[in-house]
Amino acid sequence: MHRVVALVRSAQPAFELGCAIEVFGTKRPGIPEHYAFELCTETPGPVPTTGGYEMSVSQGLSALTTADTVILPGWLPVEEPLSDPVRRALLRAHARGARLVTICSGVFALAGTGLLDGRAATTHWARAEQLRREFPRVRVEPDKLYVDHGDVATSAGAGAGFDLCLHLVRNDHGAAYAGLLARHMVLPPHREVGRTPCAPPSAGEALNGLSEWADERLGTPLSVGDLAAHLGVSTRTLARRFADRLGTSPGAWILSRKVAAARNLLEETDLPVEAIATRVGLASAVNLRRRFRAQTGTTPGAYRQEFRNPRSG
Repeated sequence: MHRVVALVRSAQPAFELGCAIEVFGTKRPGIPEHYAFELCTETPGPVPTTGGYEMSVSQGLSALTTADTVILPGWLPVEEPLSDPVRRALLRAHARGARLVTICSGVFALAGTGLLDGRAATTHWARAEQLRREFPRVRVEPDKLYVDHGDVATSAGAGAGFDLCLHLVRNDHGAAYAGLLARHMVLPPHREVGRTPCAPPSAGEALNGLSEWADERLGTPLSVGDLAAHLGVSTRTLARRFADRLGTSPGAWILSRKVAAARNLLEETDLPVEAIATRVGLASAVNLRRRFRAQTGTTPGAYRQEFRNPRSG
């Protein structure tokens, strides 16, 4: 079992903690359990929450010594610096290989460790400027739903905590398992890592259901020109919208959709790699293997072996 420990404090943001509990700490009938979820705090005992109730937390910082993932589900007030014991505990957990994850304002605590210096991070758009002022060595990207570096990951507003947590589940146990979990919570299994929905959007930048339209046509020779024509804009305008809203190019976006579709087919079907390559519009097994390894760091065969859904056999 992957051990997830949430570090809470007074006054603990209730919704942010709820995101972590729902994804990692809630048992659901018919869904395999891959995570063990626990709470800890610097001084064990009653911990007030922003919801007006108190939690009784029995574990101290020693709980972080064996955590696989440490979650900082909010940090209020954000101006309050880390205590030396908390800073040392987080740095020790990171040094031995634990994954450190923040939701919304939790990024202020992680930034206080220095682990985000020189790296991109995100938070709620309303706190982005404050994060820049207090931690100028952090590259703040408030338009991203989440930013994942592997060893550390940050999410934007509280709702984006669900997106980040499901993204981590998808990386840990595959798209099918993450999708099953998301469906049980009545959430979308994956949202684009682009402009956060709560941030003020630029005029005319909506992508108007492009994901669904493109996914239905992945097996065809889908081009950037096709995307632009569907939206009724020029390819230059399309490129600008993608850069502003999603932080990527239309071509890279199409490729990511193809690889994501290939991941699902590897998990859910017995189709050979050549057939999957054709179905997702990557033409050949050689091309699929090259593109797949570039985006996932592994081969289609190794991915299928690790994340194969036994119910599809």
